[in-house]
Amino acid sequence: STQAKIFSGSSTAFGAAPNVQANAVDIALPGVLPVLNKGAVECAIKFGLAVGAKIAPRSVFARKNYFYPDLPKGYQISQYELPVVLGGQLAISLGETERTVNLTRAHLEEDAGKSLHECPGANFHGRTGIDLNRAGTPLLEIVTEPDMRSSAEAVAYARALHALVRWIGICDGNMQEGSFRCDANVSVRPVGSDVLGTRREIK
Repeated sequence: STQAKIFSGSSTAFGAAPNVQANAVDIALPGVLPVLNKGAVECAIKFGLAVGAKIAPRSVFARKNYFYPDLPKGYQISQYELPVVLGGQLAISLGETERTVNLTRAHLEEDAGKSLHECPGANFHGRTGIDLNRAGTPLLEIVTEPDMRSSAEAVAYARALHALVRWIGICDGNMQEGSFRCDANVSVRPVGSDVLGTRREIK
């Protein structure tokens, strides 16, 4: 993991008081420009090499526009068309069986802030506060191919990925601090059918 955010020099240390680690770049105040953190790119490349992926010689960032209270600038800087890592594979174990899950890509982006509901120790009863300390923290989003066919395979994949990113030193893996998160895209089908239903994302 990096000590600074992906486009600014603000600290990424966990546990600070709300809104003390967000600077003008993180909240996109007028007159400031983002500067890419080289360390975040190196972490992404290290992951790509670990999974046998192709490392893009040229990568592009874009603004993903959406409105949410913990995203004060109204957009997230992310990658889509030209991500830094393309393809790759990760081996998973299911008891005595081993198989491979194929990866689509891994791309860098910045995290949003965090909504605090019923914050303890503050006069927040019935209210929501916004903590922007997390805004701009580097994220490496790893996207898999639709290769998993059961919850057991999904759990095995998450555990293998968690072990890998900790072993190569790009993430501390502390899920309780939000360092490692998983979104599951699920399609179900009736027993005996080959047709999968509409995909849904579960966070």
